[in-house]
Amino acid sequence: MSLFFIVALPFFGALLPGLMNSAGRSACAGVTFTVTLAAFVGLLTNLPAVLAGDLVTARLEWMPALGLNFTLMLDGLGFFFALLILGIGLLIIAYARHYLSREDNMGEFFTYLLLFQGAMVGIVLSDNILLLLVFWELTSLSSFLLIGYWKHLPEARQGARMALTVTGMGGLCMIGGMLILGQIAGSYDLSVILQNRDLIQADPLYLTALILILLGCFTKSAQFPFHFWLPHAMAAPTPVSAYLHSATMVKAGIFLMARMWPVLSGTPEWFVIVTTAGLATMVLGATIALFKNDLKSLLAFSTVSHLGLITMLLGTGTAFGAMAATFHILNHATFKAALFMSAGIIDHEAHTRDIRRLGGLRTLMPVTFVIVALASLSMAGIPLLNGFLSKEMMLEEATHTVLFDTPWLVPVLATVASVFSAAYCFRLIGHVFFGPVRDDYPAKPHDPGAGLWLPPALLVVLVVVIGVAPFLAEPFVKLVTVSVLGNAAEVPTAYFKIWHGLVPALYLSIVAVVGGLVLLITFQLLNRIWESTPRPEAKTIFDALIAGVVLLAQKLILGLHNGAFTRYAMIAFVAILAAGYHAWSTGTVGGATRLPQSAGPVPIAGWGMLVAATIGLVFLHRNRFLSLMLIGIVGLMVSVGFVFFSAPDLAMTQFTVEVVTIILLLLALNFLPKYTPVESTLLRRVRDGGVAVAGGLATFALAHHYLLRDAVSTPISEFHLANSYKGGGGTNAVNVILVDFRGFDTYGEIIVLGIAALLIYALTETLLNGPVRARLLNRKPDQKRAGDTHPMMMVVLTRVIMPVILMVGFYIFLRGHNEPGGGFIAGLVVSIGVVMQYMASGFAWTSTRLKYPYHGVIGAGVLIAGLTGIGSWFVGKPFLTSDFAYVRIPPFEEFELATAALFDLGVFLAVVGAVMLSLESFSRLARRASQPESEHPMDIDPSREGPDADPAPTAKEAF
Repeated sequence: MSLFFIVALPFFGALLPGLMNSAGRSACAGVTFTVTLAAFVGLLTNLPAVLAGDLVTARLEWMPALGLNFTLMLDGLGFFFALLILGIGLLIIAYARHYLSREDNMGEFFTYLLLFQGAMVGIVLSDNILLLLVFWELTSLSSFLLIGYWKHLPEARQGARMALTVTGMGGLCMIGGMLILGQIAGSYDLSVILQNRDLIQADPLYLTALILILLGCFTKSAQFPFHFWLPHAMAAPTPVSAYLHSATMVKAGIFLMARMWPVLSGTPEWFVIVTTAGLATMVLGATIALFKNDLKSLLAFSTVSHLGLITMLLGTGTAFGAMAATFHILNHATFKAALFMSAGIIDHEAHTRDIRRLGGLRTLMPVTFVIVALASLSMAGIPLLNGFLSKEMMLEEATHTVLFDTPWLVPVLATVASVFSAAYCFRLIGHVFFGPVRDDYPAKPHDPGAGLWLPPALLVVLVVVIGVAPFLAEPFVKLVTVSVLGNAAEVPTAYFKIWHGLVPALYLSIVAVVGGLVLLITFQLLNRIWESTPRPEAKTIFDALIAGVVLLAQKLILGLHNGAFTRYAMIAFVAILAAGYHAWSTGTVGGATRLPQSAGPVPIAGWGMLVAATIGLVFLHRNRFLSLMLIGIVGLMVSVGFVFFSAPDLAMTQFTVEVVTIILLLLALNFLPKYTPVESTLLRRVRDGGVAVAGGLATFALAHHYLLRDAVSTPISEFHLANSYKGGGGTNAVNVILVDFRGFDTYGEIIVLGIAALLIYALTETLLNGPVRARLLNRKPDQKRAGDTHPMMMVVLTRVIMPVILMVGFYIFLRGHNEPGGGFIAGLVVSIGVVMQYMASGFAWTSTRLKYPYHGVIGAGVLIAGLTGIGSWFVGKPFLTSDFAYVRIPPFEEFELATAALFDLGVFLAVVGAVMLSLESFSRLARRASQPESEHPMDIDPSREGPDADPAPTAKEAF
């Protein structure tokens, strides 16, 4: 089966449990099991190639320009981890079906589980580090959902947040490290990076990349000092703990260290950082685990300890250490998943996980006792069980490892950790299953049905089989080790066997077992000492750290982001000015290559009007109406400037936009006070004025600099001018740019424009139906209005010129591809014509003649533009690629047809709909704020004619 299908199956399968939720618990578990089984079988179809030493690959170009491609590879290491993820996943699914209660949403649980499963499979099969990072973050998000599955429990929510915070921050660090690594190697493909060991380790940024990547690995695999999140994640349902924290999520960091071992290991930096972190984690986790009374907490800290053991082995940088680490990954996954599921069985049947409330379960739960005893003894390193074999290999490697020039440091610490490990394993068996049967259990313990005990029992079978016949696992472990080392010649020739003779590792193992028994015998005394000894609590430190970060963020945000636009503008302007001054002062500015042109009287006069209007706006801005008129003057003068510089398209657009926005703002002013209150002190206004003047002078200086110098490179305008007809079929380069070369921009803009109009409409609806409604109804005009709200001359004129405006708009639309015009300008022109009808005849008269809702016009425009872009896919072209051709329809002459015209039609409809919906929304507010108006033309109601008729209403809408 293709690697694409193996990775995709869990993601697509995640859609099924929710759909099957109503069919029952078994249906949800059944489809989840089937999806995982299909991926598992698909993985096994690639086993012959893996055993033959071949590298199975799959590649799909995604974003090749960014180096991001969907490339997958399957070697021994990837197969090993995928086998654990999918194989143990099958057992967890079967177990969860019987573990979760009827109140739990099975569809939701299995959806999250499959999402997590797909992310983990994606990590271990990725051949592109950018793709690996995507899957890496997906594991953090999906594990957050799984850990917090029991949302009603505060500890579950807190554990999920803690896990996401720690692993998420580590993931951010790892992104930086991976990007550095890709830049050093010149490729983001792992298969290329793994071949450049010398290049990477010789680079000055090697240490930076190493530390950042290890931060990601350590946080994900709960290495000291990031170990504290894992025990708090035990608030999740037991199937989650058994899956995430024994075989999958916490192994992601271990996998990445093993995957990157060929290029990152072998240096003093790798050895010191990884070995030290592993040793500290191994000792600390084992020590804390001994004194935990909650079964899952004990197992969580034991997981932390064993992850430290694997990390320490990888840190040694030797081939034997890598092989021992690989072997222990397999062994740990089997006995730890079995122990977690067994802890869930005890909790499920006895209704408690507190060791102090248990005991005597050996006779009450014999099947569970056998499973727990075998798995615990394996974890303790007792012979004839698989944990013994990899523990012996660990101790053997420890005796040959010298850290900080101290030969005895690593063996002693590894032995101490093994002593505590044996002790908590013995305590787990002795304090839970031995002793007298109690009469105060929360519930009567008994062995559950096979649905709960069979999955861990299958894992325990592997524990025994590998422990008794290690030669069965040896070929596969060595095959995986080849992938870790990157060289088959370096794989150790050591045999996997139970008896290696009287070697130092054996003596250390005996010390560990005997020491564990001694700690168990003296546990009560040690526990009292432990409880009375002050020690830092990781959770308290974490909460204090998060509270400090939140407080700092609040101070920064409230200090900078206080809602005042002037502050935002000032910060932005000052930052831009500072950056610009730095670039100007440190750069090389050549001399002028052009002479300034002489300005005639007309441009000088226009510039003077523009400056006068701007200065007047600064000093008269408190008068809202007057400032609006001055803004209109500025806009019109800018339009004249566009005409002067031969930019008719921009001039037409600017002019029509000015007309529409002035009308829109006039409507808005109808609901605002006449004058703006003074909100700033004189000192602040002087400060803001100084920043504004500095920004204006800097902009002038930059423009003056570029206008007097030739461009360093060929401007992009030459490309557009040269290709507007050849590539887009139009001689108007501006319109071709909008509908073809930069069609994505235009498409996004009309969507944003439509969203803005819909938001204005929604806000209007809220105002008309909320508390403001009464204020609008009771609002009195500031002054008496004219009685002829809809003058006859204006009514007649607007209705006569409406067809002319539509014809002009149609003409501008059609000519836009080759002459100044286009859909945007045509839409604004038609909008102005419709607005004039509102202004002349009023809202009621115009709205009764509206056949198409403006919402639909916006939607139709966006839909037409989108479908035009999609149409290019059917001829194998990228989205929004236009085409054109010349056709002849008798008796007409040959003429051009371009698909860009359809896109321009979408722009036209979106603009008309957005502008008119916005204006209509304000009109409705204005109408509600006045008395009902006449729906007849020119305020003449034939039914009211005569000497006794009442006078016409005098208060009308704003128009």
